[in-house]
Amino acid sequence: MTTNEETTAAPLVRHWPALDLAGVDFDPILSELMREGPINRVQLPHGEGWAWLVTRYEDVRLVTDDPRFSRAEVIGRRITRPAPHFVPQPGAMNVVDEPDHARLRGAVNAAFTTRGVERLRANAERTLDRMVDAMLRDGPPADLIDRVLAPFPITVICELMGIPDGDRDTLRTWTQAILSSSREAEVGGRAERDMETYFTKLIAERRGATGEDVTSLLGAAVGRGDITEEEATALARAIQLGGEAVTNNTGQMLYILLTRPALFDRLRDDPELRPRALDELLRYIPHRNAVGLSRVAIEDVVLKGVRIRQGEPVYVSYLAANRDPDVFPDPDRIDFERDPNPHLAFGHGPHSCVGGMLARMEQELIVNTLFDRIPTLRLSVSADEVPWRRGALIRGPEALPVTW
Repeated sequence: MTTNEETTAAPLVRHWPALDLAGVDFDPILSELMREGPINRVQLPHGEGWAWLVTRYEDVRLVTDDPRFSRAEVIGRRITRPAPHFVPQPGAMNVVDEPDHARLRGAVNAAFTTRGVERLRANAERTLDRMVDAMLRDGPPADLIDRVLAPFPITVICELMGIPDGDRDTLRTWTQAILSSSREAEVGGRAERDMETYFTKLIAERRGATGEDVTSLLGAAVGRGDITEEEATALARAIQLGGEAVTNNTGQMLYILLTRPALFDRLRDDPELRPRALDELLRYIPHRNAVGLSRVAIEDVVLKGVRIRQGEPVYVSYLAANRDPDVFPDPDRIDFERDPNPHLAFGHGPHSCVGGMLARMEQELIVNTLFDRIPTLRLSVSADEVPWRRGALIRGPEALPVTW
């Protein structure tokens, strides 16, 4: 809730190094910031100056749904940020405000409706079964990331996008370079340019297409004059990058289940519990290091008694909101019976994840297939020997060695 009454002085600026964390431990600095108060000021490793950080569930929902906090205003500003090349690009759907945001999202909405996602289910199931068949045929041990969790989501997102089979490995290489926080800005920037060139050409080729895949929808929208070529390319890039999150998030979920046998056994033996358990795991896992994209206040706003002035950048933390004890009692405990569970794993407001329904379908298929077909699945190494991605904006295991 906001009022016009400023009652609290601005907190001190805290340096937040955007720790490169392994495992599923919650960021200790973010925990400190949450304890210090509902709204903080932080300085991240790159960019300039400082930004506000909002961590409480109610406030996160307010900021992400309030037109006084603009995504478009971040363009061209060197706002403090977690990675050197993590700079918003003009025209991307995640950095435009209404009504342009609704116009851009409308160009691809058909691919992300219930019908659009369900259109992919049967082929996704067959693809996943083939991958598991091959893993079982080769026998243990196996790397679950290499055999299933990496190739399956990239296959699904590329089918959704309309990417030819021969280009899919290249798209994943570019995605990983773009989403790395440790690589040189030049490497990530080059990958962004290569991906942009690729999608510009593919969308142009599909101007007259009538397909239901994303690049065909974008080509048709450009042909109608609904969106520009630049907007279509930026939108395709954002959706393609979002597919990588499924690999890392599902890897974290399975790491938790494989290192906590009691939880694994419950889901193996009780399929009806799995949908609720997935929601709880989505709430619990630390999806990313630090924060995502910022917003900028376009007028003065008083939040929790603190005045955020026009022109000041603001970050929200969905990770912190998902651990708000006022909404999620005992938030650091995994509780498969948690009900209700209004987590914000897929964001909130106009900029919530357009692919949330698709990601959820993929995760359900992976969990159901692995638990039903490999009920004796377990790690083949100790928990502390599992390697984790270093320098990644989206957290997850680098490999998940298993046996059965």
